[in-house]
Amino acid sequence: MGYQHWNYDTLHTFCVDAFKRFGFTEAEADIIQDVLLTADLYGIESHGMQRMVRYHKCIEKGMIHVDARPEVVFETPVTAVVDGHDGMGQLIGHFAMELAIEKAEKSGIGIVSARNSNHYGIAGYYANMACREGMIGLSCTNSEAIMVPTFGRKAMIGSNPIACAMPAEPYNFFFDASTTVVTRGKLEMYNKAEKPLPEGWALDKNGHPSTNAPDVLANIVAKNGGGIMPLGGSTEKLGSHKGYGYGMLCEIFSSILSLGGTSNYCMTGGRGNICHGFMAINPTFFGDAEAIKRHLSTYLEELRESPKADGQERIYTHGEKEIAAVGDRMKNGIPVNDNTMVEVLDLCNYLGLDFGSYFGDYRPPVKKDVFKGNY
Repeated sequence: MGYQHWNYDTLHTFCVDAFKRFGFTEAEADIIQDVLLTADLYGIESHGMQRMVRYHKCIEKGMIHVDARPEVVFETPVTAVVDGHDGMGQLIGHFAMELAIEKAEKSGIGIVSARNSNHYGIAGYYANMACREGMIGLSCTNSEAIMVPTFGRKAMIGSNPIACAMPAEPYNFFFDASTTVVTRGKLEMYNKAEKPLPEGWALDKNGHPSTNAPDVLANIVAKNGGGIMPLGGSTEKLGSHKGYGYGMLCEIFSSILSLGGTSNYCMTGGRGNICHGFMAINPTFFGDAEAIKRHLSTYLEELRESPKADGQERIYTHGEKEIAAVGDRMKNGIPVNDNTMVEVLDLCNYLGLDFGSYFGDYRPPVKKDVFKGNY
């Protein structure tokens, strides 16, 4: 299967229209599409438009409640716990980070933990919300158990990404990464492309290395065992215990502080049960915010200009590649997998939207049989 490139405005319009048909308000639909298309613009295809079919399935099954509204159930001047009431993860995440930023403006720091949510997209989106306000932003989430703990053979922890963003010149510091070797979305993309997984990504139900994407995904869904390795692989030799530990840090700030569902209880019993953590830190409470920004900018430049390894021409600092990706995709279009476009066509038919009004005469090729239990 190949890729088609679509301009941002086309995908923006389609996504807003689709989520409005699901029952979201225009403002809500715009937040949801912004999280998805930001991922696609950054080159994080696994968390972009290809996730729409997952949300469709979750709404159909009653796992995502379109009319849910996040509620603050515990609060202090610097902390809060939010109950998402099984709403759309992007809306709960946006609400919670706005609350953290508001607290940081007044008190220097805001920490918000959210429970009873659903998949919220890329963690970095919410870290960037604080960064745009001149603050340090952090965000993490748990998810359906896909990480097999070191020396284990059953997934017990989610991909549990953590993101941090901080203002700098000429590029903000922006780090966003799962604590597994890869995310489940990457497995879904390899499954759609009908490609074997790279060695060192996944384990079968017996805890043995596997490159079979459909089998690994099916085992995750059925909770038969197996899943994705922590950062560092499956042994301590290369640091598996570190990825496992980082995943637990995300678990603490999302599900433990909120008294929500831990990863092994996410996506069970007909509920998403996902939890998130958010933090905003106001640098003005540490002194001269502009001096702090210059200090970070100087260090990042020193990193970029430090000696390169043989054969290497450039050292990147976190966030540079995303900026380059946005520039490329805004100019040349956002690539979307043909199999994802099959799902978009199906979604248009289901929602009563005119596929051609967005995508012209293009029709995706017939989709071959691939594992259909991704969701």
